[in-house]
Amino acid sequence: MSVLLLRSCRWCRPNRVEVVEGLVGGSPRRLRGPGKLRLDVAARRCCSSAQAPVQGEVRVRFAPSPTGFLHLGGLRTALYNYIFAKKYAGAFILRLEDTDQSRLVPGAAESIEDMLEWAGVPPDESPRRGGPLGPYLQSQRLDLYSQTAQELLQSGDAYHCFCSPQRLELLRKEALRSGQTPRYDNRCRHLRADQVQEKLDQGTSHVIRFRLEAGVEPFQDLIFGWNRHEVAQVEGDPVVIKADGFPTYHLANIVDDHHMKISHVLRGSEWLISTSKHLLMYRALGWKPPAFGHLPLLMNKDGSKLSKRQGDIFIQSYQRDGVLPDALLDITTNCGSGFNTNRMGRRIDELISEFNPSKITTHSALLDLEKLPEFNRIHLQQRIEDEDQCSLLIKDLQEKIQQTYTTEIQEQDVLHQDYIRRVLQLRKGHITSLQELVSPSYSYLWVRPSFTSQQVAALTAEAPHVASLMLKLLEERGEQLTLDQLSKDLKRLSKQTKATKYRDVMKLLRLALSGLQQGPSVAEMMASLGPAEIRHRFQKLLLLSETS
Repeated sequence: MSVLLLRSCRWCRPNRVEVVEGLVGGSPRRLRGPGKLRLDVAARRCCSSAQAPVQGEVRVRFAPSPTGFLHLGGLRTALYNYIFAKKYAGAFILRLEDTDQSRLVPGAAESIEDMLEWAGVPPDESPRRGGPLGPYLQSQRLDLYSQTAQELLQSGDAYHCFCSPQRLELLRKEALRSGQTPRYDNRCRHLRADQVQEKLDQGTSHVIRFRLEAGVEPFQDLIFGWNRHEVAQVEGDPVVIKADGFPTYHLANIVDDHHMKISHVLRGSEWLISTSKHLLMYRALGWKPPAFGHLPLLMNKDGSKLSKRQGDIFIQSYQRDGVLPDALLDITTNCGSGFNTNRMGRRIDELISEFNPSKITTHSALLDLEKLPEFNRIHLQQRIEDEDQCSLLIKDLQEKIQQTYTTEIQEQDVLHQDYIRRVLQLRKGHITSLQELVSPSYSYLWVRPSFTSQQVAALTAEAPHVASLMLKLLEERGEQLTLDQLSKDLKRLSKQTKATKYRDVMKLLRLALSGLQQGPSVAEMMASLGPAEIRHRFQKLLLLSETS
């Protein structure tokens, strides 16, 4: 097996080494025998970033690129960072990595922060909110990246590269033709100082590359355990400053994490392989790295990868469809890990209190969006049962009613908060979104239905008699209409007809109340509409039956 030398870093006591053999069971295996030195525990923690999750001040960041709007995968990363920060009384930072100027989408930066606030995971520091360690847009921190690149050049850890795009493209094509992975051949790292200066004096276009070296130290990922990737063996030296003067991700993210005092980096597992490269940069700059934790992939419920279209499901579309942020956060954590137990219906405060980072597994998070309506139903019910949240729902539904039925509303009482509250209380647990209540299936709640004498006659010839019985029932009950009592009253009423079966009586009542043949029970329709509106609708039925 390969022999690995763990060298002490510049924060650890010097001259402490240990020879270890391979990576066994996810951890370095110590070689036994004479002459073998034990690994200093402090050195192991420094070099590996294997810090306890709650050691010191906790500062985490979500750092998307505003080259598009916030999608489900991005929300999940932001959510886990937010929960981690709040679990340990830390800070959640939003940093926008906008250095790829050619791919920026207008409005995306503002939208990302809007969506985080809507979702209930607002940053403590951000481009909008500001903070002590800003600015929080990378395009406003160019001097810092340039200064760091110069430090790397001076120490010999970076160099100027003058290779043209045409040469790099030829290298790429040749590698593909020979069945190899394209990589830069590090040609310019061998230029003499006078050659470099001559090209710089001539104004030759160039980039700055970081010099990858062998001897990468293993690091302990908070989720995936011990890892090490000898990047110098499989990659060419990476660009850290592009020809336009803007940094690449690899430089900008470590510079910002250092200067913003980020304690823990929680990001997608696609960055796991790059972490060894980043640790080389930290070492070259003499900076202490944060602890790293890489979240498992987000995948379909059948274990297949999310398609590009699925991955780009924008949070804005959920917002438009009436999905509650609590439901979106709940399903996102429910499909993953990081909690002692798993259950539906958790709100953000419960997610924080029940979060246990040691429970995050390396298994992919299997997302089943077909269950989202059920999650939304549960969270909508919880909001209806909360007085303050219900008041907000009432205002939202009032706006939706007016937008949907602008000119059709005959009675303004349907916009009264007491009426809408009654509807919500009766429908809670049945509807999956507020949007349902302004669909045609529930239009009878807001506008009076229309039906024909032919529809009535097709059900029974006793329509006038049934209408009279209903009006008499309303006089007896007054303003008190409860579901239980109405269910008993309707059964008793149906027995007072001569030739109409109970089923057809209910169909007639449903037609008069809603103009439909499906929907909630007749008793619930009556309890929702209230005595005055029921009376109006059965007087219409009586009049229609008598004149036909």
